[in-house]
Amino acid sequence: MSKAAVGAGPGSGSSLDSDLGKDSFHGRRWPLYSLLAFGYAFLYVPVLLLIIYSFNESRLVTVWAGFSTKWYGELLRNQQLLDAAWLSVRIAAVNASIALVLGTLAANALVRHGRFRGRTGFELLLTAPLVMPDVIIGLSLLLLFVALQQTLGWPPGRGFTTITIAHITFSMAYVAVIVRARLARMDRSLEEAAMDLGARPLKVYLSITLPLIAPALLAGWLLAFTLSLDDLVIASFVSGPGSTTLPMLVYASVRMGVSPQINALATIIVAVVSLAVVIAGLTMRRPQGERP
Repeated sequence: MSKAAVGAGPGSGSSLDSDLGKDSFHGRRWPLYSLLAFGYAFLYVPVLLLIIYSFNESRLVTVWAGFSTKWYGELLRNQQLLDAAWLSVRIAAVNASIALVLGTLAANALVRHGRFRGRTGFELLLTAPLVMPDVIIGLSLLLLFVALQQTLGWPPGRGFTTITIAHITFSMAYVAVIVRARLARMDRSLEEAAMDLGARPLKVYLSITLPLIAPALLAGWLLAFTLSLDDLVIASFVSGPGSTTLPMLVYASVRMGVSPQINALATIIVAVVSLAVVIAGLTMRRPQGERP
């Protein structure tokens, strides 16, 4: 046996074992990749079909008869659908804004104030809507609003106000969880340095803390907005005549057959939400990209 062959033996064996190990590793992972691909297809192929059939000429949503945008024109003439969509957007925007403030205050109390009297109960009450069924939340809030109306005369009726309050009760829990996680991981050395230089706590919070937790605030606002826009069960309990939200109207119309106008409206919502997600993603990445 030559010296070259002897010298190459151990190295070639190690390389061969490494290649075999990589092949075996990738061989074991392909079922996971296949399952992941199936999961994404299961989620997004129906959305893609919905978008495609929003441009269908036929009234039948499962039969392709040619390209047309007439259902978007019909949608703009459907005042009932537009009113429901506008009501849902207004409720979602007000809910997300108020839930953002309350959830951020709750997160600050839990992270920045340590162990205080009643902390455990406060934390349980704050996170209860995350695990409580929507039916229970809706029914309990309905009983609360009825009792308030009988004793105080407020609210005068069930509609925009009651739906917004109901959505805030569960949305602020999601905001608090997101902001709390961000605050817990944040390095407080910058805040301490600013206070050592004479900055007041409010100035430090507005100038340093808020910019650092801005990605979490944006994520919390978007999540609260989406949850409100999507809610059907709770809104069904606390709504009244003349306060039909978009999910309620869509659910009622789908039971009598899906209209292509629903496809058109859903396509617009998907486009707006996708744009918002892209903008939010770019905004969240910007501070990291600007770091030296």
